[in-house]
Amino acid sequence: MNDFTPTEYKLLCVATGREFEDAGWTLEDAQCCCPSLVRAVYSAKQLTVRPELEFYRFADWLPVHRILEGSAAPVTYRSVGLAAHLGLENLYITFNGYNPMIDARMTTCSFKETEAYSVCARIPEGEERVLVVASAGNTARAFAKVCSDNKIPLLLCVPADNLDALWFDKPLSSCVKLIATEKGSDYFDAISLSAKALKSRHFYNEGGAKNVARRDGMGTTFLSATTTIGRIPDYYFQAVGSGTGAIAAWEANMRLIEDGRYGSHKAKLVVSQNAPFVPMFDAWRADSREMLPYDDYRARRDAEIIDAKVLSNRRPPYGLAGGLYDALKDTDGEVMVVTNAAARKAGQLFERLEGVDIHPAAAVATASLIKAVESGSVDKSAVVMLNITGGGERCYKSSRREIHTLTPSAVFRIDATEEDVVAAVEKLFGFESEQ
Repeated sequence: MNDFTPTEYKLLCVATGREFEDAGWTLEDAQCCCPSLVRAVYSAKQLTVRPELEFYRFADWLPVHRILEGSAAPVTYRSVGLAAHLGLENLYITFNGYNPMIDARMTTCSFKETEAYSVCARIPEGEERVLVVASAGNTARAFAKVCSDNKIPLLLCVPADNLDALWFDKPLSSCVKLIATEKGSDYFDAISLSAKALKSRHFYNEGGAKNVARRDGMGTTFLSATTTIGRIPDYYFQAVGSGTGAIAAWEANMRLIEDGRYGSHKAKLVVSQNAPFVPMFDAWRADSREMLPYDDYRARRDAEIIDAKVLSNRRPPYGLAGGLYDALKDTDGEVMVVTNAAARKAGQLFERLEGVDIHPAAAVATASLIKAVESGSVDKSAVVMLNITGGGERCYKSSRREIHTLTPSAVFRIDATEEDVVAAVEKLFGFESEQ
């Protein structure tokens, strides 16, 4: 769009407070001697919302250089059905997915689109290397759509057990390739596979939680809620695998306080995990900044048991400066645990009362809200934001004539050598092997 002017920003190291320029794809402060996130500090201190730019309506607080085609924004609305059922006077649902009744149009049906449209719009012009993204499923689907539509070379790394998440409404461009880890592996194994591919100079790391574009993209859910409600919520409910979305909400909250028009308080972060995969809950309950030991075999087994596979991150950005531990401490937050049975029941209740199906992770968040209300820990008059991170998939698929899947070009054992992985992925993209 010709009238789009990117906002100026600098990067800030959370641990030291040092501000510095973004070199183009900076993921951390090279001068910092401890684990720390960096944050974007925008020149625009007050947010101007531009609905005509779809997702990029929040571009004042996004580290992007351009507008990509095909985006959609989160939709926040005041709940009637679920609110009445729970006795909540001010329950607002931020819906990330597909639901024509509220004009929600994320065709991957997941809030991972908010990450992909932000990250990919941060890529510097003229970048010739291949972007590498490791995912448990929904992130891969979102990045595949955005990169395919905008002809951005992409290598996806996904566990074989999660490949059913790789569905699309049309065939993808050949610029998108997929590799997988063997059956019985998990998201951490996919991350390890991506690290091996990144040993080739032809590929570069998306960065996950360290990428300010990913976090600020996810933060648009909180911006959607606050600008719709007219004030910062009192509570923020979300299911978490890495906790990046909750960190993003916390960071957006601080920008909104600086904006000055939406209140001066911080929303209480209430995040939830799907039992038995609960490493962040265990660490938080022990008041430990460090993650507790989690045996590889047990972690893979627990990840296989849970319904919400996307919540199975073994190495989340929890203890580093600016991570989830700090976010929870700063907001007097809480970590909850939800069983498969409770999540399934909550998902069915949401569909009956709100009229649309939701993903298992969103059902986990809904179940945690129900649990919190039943325990009396949420004031019935409080302004509550429920982040529905994915939904409308059945609705969307039923409206399509055909659904396409992405098949992996190669499946690797978890002990595959770096040399074998590099050779295979370079061949996939037509690079001449340098080994």
